Amino acid sequence: MNKTALTFTLLALFSFNAACGKRKPPLPPIERVSQRVEISGFQRGNQVRLEWTMPARNASDGSVLNISRVDVYRLAEALNSSQSLTEEEFSSRSTLIVTIPIKDTDFGRKTLTFFDTLDFAGQNVRLRYAVRFVNASGSKAAFSNFLLIEPAAKVANSPSLLPIRTTQEALLVYWKSPETNIDGSKPANILGFNIYRAGENEQTAKLLNQRPVNSNEYRDNKFEFGKNYKYFVRTVSLGTNAEPVESQESNIVEINPKDIFAPNPPEGITLAASPNTISIFFASNTENDLAGYKIYRSTDKANWQLLTEKLLETNTFQDTKVESGKTYYYYLIAVDKFGNQSERSEIVSEIVP
Repeated sequence: MNKTALTFTLLALFSFNAACGKRKPPLPPIERVSQRVEISGFQRGNQVRLEWTMPARNASDGSVLNISRVDVYRLAEALNSSQSLTEEEFSSRSTLIVTIPIKDTDFGRKTLTFFDTLDFAGQNVRLRYAVRFVNASGSKAAFSNFLLIEPAAKVANSPSLLPIRTTQEALLVYWKSPETNIDGSKPANILGFNIYRAGENEQTAKLLNQRPVNSNEYRDNKFEFGKNYKYFVRTVSLGTNAEPVESQESNIVEINPKDIFAPNPPEGITLAASPNTISIFFASNTENDLAGYKIYRSTDKANWQLLTEKLLETNTFQDTKVESGKTYYYYLIAVDKFGNQSERSEIVSEIVP
């Protein structure tokens, strides 16, 4: 056998043996770390709030995101230092302040939040924050964008919310102003107050006022009796670069307002008599929760008969069970949806012709 034939035979045997070997099970797809996340944040009281939106569990290119934790970094800088900084410089100078484990339920459109509590020692600094994802094997993604915060030390402390009063027209929210700032200085730096309310079955409180309130009272007239509400108030201070900064929230006060307020008696009652009929007219009550009216009649002003078995929902009524030549007396009562009844109206009378 010549060299050419031998080479061919060995190649054929190698190919045959390779084809007949056992196949290994397919390897799982290589998981990767998402490369970047965008963070935002602001100061509230003695804390800086950071937040970011977690990516979907599957990446846009079809690969599976492998994120086991989020590392949060902070760097304190002098105010006159350059705002430009490379990732390498930030990595070498910053401090890892917290590691946040990630659960499967955190992926998707969920926003994660971290509160960095600050200790103010009198010096003015700029804080630079960034976060990055880390996978189970410890591989780290690139840093997020840098968030620069110049925290203000003279931000007022939280107010103290007082018991809420219930009236027919509004819930009256009262609070006591703070006396000091978060760094212990006086007087408190107060621009006004923001009032928040969470309604029944609402997870997030909503701001009620359009601009900071300058008094210590707020009238909430957009409520319903019989529903649960939670209130808290934040002080608004003048922060760095003349930006408003809120304090932490006050204590939370819950209330389920009950309607114990009777409507006003009906007014403007007039009678018009014709043979066999007396027509009654009156001005409609203005209460939002009015349910209707009761009409009472008498011929001697001593024994009264209820003419409306069901509440009258209009402001007119015709009494057709009258006799010619007799005098009839009437008064009305207003009733609201919670069963509260007004005092009786004035008594009016008419003679049937």
